[in-house]
Amino acid sequence: MPLPVRARTLAVLTCLLGIALTFPTLAAGDNGGFTPKTPESPGAEAIIDTFYLILALTAAIFLLVTSSLLLFIVRFRSRGRPRSTEGPQVRGNTRLELAWTGLPVLILAAIATFVFIKLPSIDNPSSASAAGSELRVTVKGYRFYWQFEYPNGAIGIDDLRLPVGRVVDLAVTTAPTEVQHSWWIPSLGGKIDAIPGRVNHMKLLVKKEGTYVGQCAEFCGIQHAAMLAKVEALPTSEFDGWVKKEGTAQRGKASDLGAITWHGACSKCHGPQAQGYIGPKLQGNPIVQDRQGLETVIRYGRGMMPRVGPDWDAKQIDALQTYMKQHFGQQGGASGGG
Repeated sequence: MPLPVRARTLAVLTCLLGIALTFPTLAAGDNGGFTPKTPESPGAEAIIDTFYLILALTAAIFLLVTSSLLLFIVRFRSRGRPRSTEGPQVRGNTRLELAWTGLPVLILAAIATFVFIKLPSIDNPSSASAAGSELRVTVKGYRFYWQFEYPNGAIGIDDLRLPVGRVVDLAVTTAPTEVQHSWWIPSLGGKIDAIPGRVNHMKLLVKKEGTYVGQCAEFCGIQHAAMLAKVEALPTSEFDGWVKKEGTAQRGKASDLGAITWHGACSKCHGPQAQGYIGPKLQGNPIVQDRQGLETVIRYGRGMMPRVGPDWDAKQIDALQTYMKQHFGQQGGASGGG
């Protein structure tokens, strides 16, 4: 039964309102929300090229099918013909049927060929390297942060620094007792999973200086949304100087490893000032003074708290406790805790 005029008008207005509300959301995204982020590595460029090829082909198919549908609707409309009367009978066209059978095969073959040509640059950008040898950085996913370990022992959390123009081999993994995570910086390439007990490799070559943001792309728990990541691309000489200085500092008494660990791994649940948030308040908590108790909680968890650092080395636990004792050892905490 046809809808009343008022109901039809309301339905049309509702659809138009939905469309109107969609466009501001899309415009808030990168590149207006209609395309992926601007690629800043050979791997990301290959992914974007594949995206645009498939977008162009699907758009062309959509226009062809839609225009043909509209043409047939107009051409073969009933024009008041009774429903009991059959419309004009159209016989098949052998050439047309062969064409619309063979054309999809050719389209799929073209897509497959293009993808296989692009795959090597997605997986291995070594041929595009401007200078220097490969650098290997271990990327570990934990609840709810990313830890980066450089060859000289320097450790970073959530903020990964890389040299421009040098191929970097990211060894992505997580502890056997962890849940699965997924490393993803959209401007620098696709996703790669951090699977417990397994190491996956992703090779990156960042083309220019800048900061590129991403996050864990695998739902991993209550603080999944806080598991963000940032890549800072630095000139090669600046990166070399920083990583050397950081590695030396973290082995000495002036280490900032405790602050890095607290703000990256602990404050997301306990609050920047240890005032309590999702996790309990730690200001003045006796566990701050108890090295063994702190290590047990970090390695094995407690209650709703996951295993934050099941495979941290003693250096990192010591640095964290030192930082916590300095800032939160007394009831109420010190002013420098943020």
